[in-house]
Amino acid sequence: MTNQRLVLSVSQLNADVNQLLMQGFPALWVEGEISNLSRPSSGHLYFVLKDSQAQLRCALFRPKALGLRIKPDNGNKVLAYGRLGLYEPRGEYQFIIERMEAAGEGELQRRFEALKQHLAATGLFASEQKQALPHYPRCIGIITSPTGAAVQDILNVLKRRCPQIPVLIYPVAVQGATAAPQIVRALQQANREPQCEVLILARGGGSLEDLWAFNEESVAQAIYASTLPIISGIGHEIDFTIADLVADLRAPTPSAAAELVSPDSASLLARIKHLELQLQRSMQHRLTTRHQQLAELQNRLHHQHPLNYLQQKTQRLDELEFRLRRALALKQERVNLRLQILQQRLQWQNPSSAIQVLQTQLQQQRQQLQRCIEQRLQSKSQLFSLQAARLQAYSPLATLERGYALVMNEKQQLIKRIQQVKTNDLIQIQLQDGVITCQVVGES
Repeated sequence: MTNQRLVLSVSQLNADVNQLLMQGFPALWVEGEISNLSRPSSGHLYFVLKDSQAQLRCALFRPKALGLRIKPDNGNKVLAYGRLGLYEPRGEYQFIIERMEAAGEGELQRRFEALKQHLAATGLFASEQKQALPHYPRCIGIITSPTGAAVQDILNVLKRRCPQIPVLIYPVAVQGATAAPQIVRALQQANREPQCEVLILARGGGSLEDLWAFNEESVAQAIYASTLPIISGIGHEIDFTIADLVADLRAPTPSAAAELVSPDSASLLARIKHLELQLQRSMQHRLTTRHQQLAELQNRLHHQHPLNYLQQKTQRLDELEFRLRRALALKQERVNLRLQILQQRLQWQNPSSAIQVLQTQLQQQRQQLQRCIEQRLQSKSQLFSLQAARLQAYSPLATLERGYALVMNEKQQLIKRIQQVKTNDLIQIQLQDGVITCQVVGES
């Protein structure tokens, strides 16, 4: 009996080995240092993970590389998650990486997974425990850092969508050792106070270590114990925390949390206007129908009522009374018009009007004469003043006022020369304010 040999080609052997590696080793985590990093134009990453005693070829393909939160580089110590396989063309076994993070985050990631499994087992993530968010909250509470960008993003969205809803901010640290206790106290305070109807738990993006306060069990228990519905908006869309799993609703970003928790005022107003229009149309239709029914009943009652005949006669009486009143009023108007015409004719022939006109003319002429007399007197007075001034200028009295004197003899003749007087003659000296009588005692 001839022994039959099992002969495999190299490619078949490598393919079988590849299957054995993939099936024999589950997905696992490997820690090491990056070396010989290569970045071809395809976007794939090829490098070696090594420690002090060995090395492992690794491949990180482009779709997974785009989702990395770290930037791989030579010398970086990383924690890689993936599966073992064989690169068949070269017969080299390699590690196909699906996720990768900094080596320091490995312990945090393991703690995260352990706490996640523990809390899931205790029912904190159960969907039946989730509370529905109010459609129209009276007040919105925000638990976040008062100085971060997240609170500004949330406030901007709320101001745009529903500026009429009041917002209450519970300031807390969102990173570091004091963050988790502050978040727990803020959750408890918000539940004790009656203002808010829904809470937003938020912060911006960061590393796993930065977000670790939201992975603490105390925070998870406080969220679970909250009677107020809570929506989480922690980090970016790729970030995931324990708080996201316990919260009643997870939003990918703080801004998205504000969008989900707030009604859109514009759409609400449009809806209200639409409902208002529908209500108006419905009420108008009902009122129109009731008015038609009422008119029909009133019409039937009007024709069948025994007072209908009396009403018609009463209406006829009112019509006759109206016509009589109109005739009397017309006749009265004619009499009044005739009386006015006679009064006007009498007024035109009344002498008192002519007398009044003449008196007015007399008064005007009297005033005109008075003005003429005053003007004439004023003119004469001005002329008199001018002549008096001129006479005063030529008057000897004016000369006397300047210190001169008039000398006259006993006959009141003006003495101009000394020959006109003799010794012992009496003379009179006329001054400005009186006369002095003197006797001549000698000649010179």
